[in-house]
Amino acid sequence: MAETAVSFALGEVYEILKDEAKLLRGIHKDFSDIKDELESIQAFLKDADRRAADEANTNDGIRTWVKQVREASFRIEDVIDEYLRVIHVVQHLGCGASICKITHLISTLISRHQIATEIQDIKLSLSVIKERSERYKFQVSQEQPSSSSTGGIEGSRWHDPRMSSLFIEETEIVGFELPRDELVAWLLKGTEERTVISVVGMGGLGKTTLCKHVFDSENVKSHFDCRACITVSQSYTVRGLFIDMIKQFCRETKDPLPQMLHEMDEKSLISELRQYLEHKRYLIFFDDVWHEDFCDQVEFSMPNNNKRSRIIITTRLMHVAEFFKKSFPVHVHSLQLLPPDKAWELFCKKAFRFELGGKCPAELQGMSNKIVRKCKGLPLAIVAIGGLLSTKSKTVFEWQKVIQNLNLELQRNPHLTSLTKILSLSYDNLPYHLKPCLLYLGIYPEDYSINHTSLTRQWIAEGFVKSDGRRTIEQVADEYLSELIYRSLIQVSSIGFEGKVKNCQVHDLLHEVIVRKMEDLSFCHFLYEGDDESATLGTIRRLSIDTSSNKVLKSTNNAHIRAIHAFKKGGLLDIFMGLLSSKSRPLKVLDLEGTLLSYVPSNLGNLFHLRYLNLRNTKVQVLPKSVGKLKNLETLDIRDTLVHEFPSEINKLKQLRHLLAFHRNYEAEYSLLGFTTGVVMKKGIKNLTSLQNLCYVEVEHAGIDLIQEMRFLRQLRKLGLRCVRREYGNAICASVEEMKQLESLNITAIAQDEIIDLNSISSLPQLRRLHLKARLEKMPNWISTLEFLVKIRLALSNLKDDPLRSLEKLPSLLKVSIWDNAYDGQILHFRSGGFPKLKELYLARLNRVNSILIDKGALLSLENFKLNKMPHLKEVPSGIKALDNLKALDFLDMPTEFVESIDPQNGQNYWIINHVPLVFIRHWIGPKLNDFEVRTIRLFYRE
Repeated sequence: MAETAVSFALGEVYEILKDEAKLLRGIHKDFSDIKDELESIQAFLKDADRRAADEANTNDGIRTWVKQVREASFRIEDVIDEYLRVIHVVQHLGCGASICKITHLISTLISRHQIATEIQDIKLSLSVIKERSERYKFQVSQEQPSSSSTGGIEGSRWHDPRMSSLFIEETEIVGFELPRDELVAWLLKGTEERTVISVVGMGGLGKTTLCKHVFDSENVKSHFDCRACITVSQSYTVRGLFIDMIKQFCRETKDPLPQMLHEMDEKSLISELRQYLEHKRYLIFFDDVWHEDFCDQVEFSMPNNNKRSRIIITTRLMHVAEFFKKSFPVHVHSLQLLPPDKAWELFCKKAFRFELGGKCPAELQGMSNKIVRKCKGLPLAIVAIGGLLSTKSKTVFEWQKVIQNLNLELQRNPHLTSLTKILSLSYDNLPYHLKPCLLYLGIYPEDYSINHTSLTRQWIAEGFVKSDGRRTIEQVADEYLSELIYRSLIQVSSIGFEGKVKNCQVHDLLHEVIVRKMEDLSFCHFLYEGDDESATLGTIRRLSIDTSSNKVLKSTNNAHIRAIHAFKKGGLLDIFMGLLSSKSRPLKVLDLEGTLLSYVPSNLGNLFHLRYLNLRNTKVQVLPKSVGKLKNLETLDIRDTLVHEFPSEINKLKQLRHLLAFHRNYEAEYSLLGFTTGVVMKKGIKNLTSLQNLCYVEVEHAGIDLIQEMRFLRQLRKLGLRCVRREYGNAICASVEEMKQLESLNITAIAQDEIIDLNSISSLPQLRRLHLKARLEKMPNWISTLEFLVKIRLALSNLKDDPLRSLEKLPSLLKVSIWDNAYDGQILHFRSGGFPKLKELYLARLNRVNSILIDKGALLSLENFKLNKMPHLKEVPSGIKALDNLKALDFLDMPTEFVESIDPQNGQNYWIINHVPLVFIRHWIGPKLNDFEVRTIRLFYRE
């Protein structure tokens, strides 16, 4: 949408105007004029964007106008980027009169003239665009335009299939048995207090169908004195809602309507409703609620009369459901996608409803399964596509045509366009700052599991995330992601042990909608296998490469690319990188993870605006010295590359926030100290004052001097040090204590017998994760004071005293790993009341431990317990029997007696573990680290 592009360009202009020092003479007024013109245009953009999107009503002139506004915004972004580059060069020329500097000065004068000319041209084009807007009579739009309570989107002519959800026959409903029973129980049972039941989920999940089915069931009808079903949608008036409620109540109970109903104001209507409902057990169903303040608007119309009255709401937005909690008891049901068997049943009901007895013929089963998988359990998609196929001949030829052209059919076929419009509603309702964030997910291939941290760092690099001055910009980005999840637009595909999102993705059909919007908005261009090489002509802002073809090199001719993402191994990427870096470009994100790239050109520093560089899992061996010219670089990821040493120029990158550099050798035989290797850094690291993540540094090369410099890195949240020697202990303690924001600390000794003394640390108040792979002999006292610690891993520590005594009272601890002779004793004793929140426990290669005691009342929250290669542990700990929350046991390379004792057929200790749902028996067969022979015992909880 042009509104998003203009808002983003305005933000760029605001930023540059704030910093007077960066403005050359005469430029301030030009940018100020541009700001004024953009603000004037922005006032009409909501109306213009809506009319441009309404394909039935809009002429080509309006769409052309919107496109011109968007392209002018792109030009503004580009000229600002070029201006900032030139300013940087000017500020660093100094006063010396060397030939080199004079040459630079002449070149910057030429650039400054070109910039001034471009700015004047932009001002002229904006003036023309503004004048043209008067011809189309755009209106200044409000955030929530008024309409009737059941009108849906004002001015739209398309049939809203959400309305049909209110009238689906019971025989057509599939897969809602369990949620239906849960909702009915909440309606008929429970507290006498007025209660809200919220059903939340993405568009098309069947929220309306489910709730209307429950609302109309006979046992629910007979339970309540009066009922009302109100469709809210995005456009409504509160007064219209109240009138509709009164009409429905009176119609159902056959009571006369209040006189002068349509002349009443809101206050009178609330009084009328309260009086009518005061002595009744009522049920109100508000369908499709979009705004948080809806709760405040309707709350007082519904009296809390302690008669077990109930309110149902459906919404796509979790925060709307939770907002009701401030005034009501609330039950929230997050509606899930249909499981595969129910998805297949629903598809067959729609596609073969009047033919073939509702059964799929054998010759169409393969294609039908493919279609159902494409729908990913989304009922509306299954119904829409199944409905389309019900109109086609039941032949392989006809169905194959639909499958091959499904993306095109989504845009033009009347059976499917309503599906895409319903999915689009969630995007259209987003605030402008979240729209580019959602669009960004479309850059990734369909069904791709996106790493949460990488995604948010890319948003930051692109400038989508703005700091609020109170939190780090990473925390703000995490909030953006959470909001998209709460709005049911992003699905969480994996979470960490802390319950935080690790990976996410979007539904395949929503991905199709996003990709279409991206292409319409010139947000991103896609290169797929088999694409025409000429397809890259035109304005390109971002490039998504899902091909290994060398024709990707053709795309580098466009000078406006701001992000490049590659998702396949790629061809001659070394040549591609050379061409890309040959001159300055506005590129901000370069993500080549997992490609065959083996070389980074010496002119990499030409990419002045680059903020995010991901070379992870490539064959790159060396970074050029010109990396020091990437003054705006925020994230550098070279994990699992062949880079072992950074050039000293890396220390010039004062904006660098995340420096991720290590290699893990999964191919070799297990070695705790040899499994992970870091990189060598030179002195001067103290200049990297913006660093938040630094892992892992091989410190033995620069020694104590390097460690002492680290005390200046006071923004560090994560630090990893390898090859630590005994004499570094005091320096590490002194530097780490200066890092008041530190959340993760990883220290690995240079050798197994190297004693590292960390006792002089007094406190690390924010520490959440601690990995110590070094001989300690005595547990540092400060560890037992870490109230926010959620994870600890100890290895090689050679502790004489039971380490559990220092850890058992930590209030936040969720995961404990004690490995590789971390403990030199024979008995580990988990005492009653200890480790109250611990979810994961991993004990490995503790060569002297022969007994594990678990008291009743210990480890009450434990879910996963792993034992790995404990040669003297012959029996399973009997205390496992009392661990009621245990979900999985994992035993690797345990003694033969141990394994035989828990055999389901003959094991004398099988009774100890027979309540655990999953038990894995693993045996390492080598040579690779993860080469296991696995035996799974599947168990189920007793009734």
